Amino acid sequence: MTGDTVDETTKSFVAGEEGALRAVYERYSAAVLRVAAASLPSRPDAEDVVQTTFVTAWRSRESFDPARGSLLVWLLTIARRRAIDVLRSRGRDDHVVQVLHAVGGTASDDPVRPERVIDRMVVLEAIGELPPQQQRVLLLAFYDDLTHDQIAVTTGLPLGTVKSHLRRGMARLRQRWEVDGGTR
Repeated sequence: MTGDTVDETTKSFVAGEEGALRAVYERYSAAVLRVAAASLPSRPDAEDVVQTTFVTAWRSRESFDPARGSLLVWLLTIARRRAIDVLRSRGRDDHVVQVLHAVGGTASDDPVRPERVIDRMVVLEAIGELPPQQQRVLLLAFYDDLTHDQIAVTTGLPLGTVKSHLRRGMARLRQRWEVDGGTR
């Protein structure tokens, strides 16, 4: 691979030429995956970051400036930002998941604190505002403790759709949680 090949690939990518995204993906996806995998706890999360990195790069390719750095460095920067976003989101999601699990009730004789009752009400109301398929997917995930694959089999939905419903449903719940002052 010569410098001219990289320059031509970069030029065709920025120009949006047919096949350019595939060429850039084939050349740099392994490096982007290494950065994502080093930053995230699971391989599927890292693979999702690779996908969003290339989609983001393609959509904003006009903003790439070769004078500021190579295409690889630009892609790795996007991947690193996406990985950080996933980690931040995961932290917020963990809080929502804890509340979702708590909504199901407690088996102990501990008195229920008023703020926990409010948390339950907010979560149940927010779940009720979701589209029916998202509601079902979230309930199967958090109340029946099913994996993504099990939810896909149970609902007959494609695995990607299950993941999308979970992601969008969690985002709506998290947004509602933050608006209602649920974060502490």
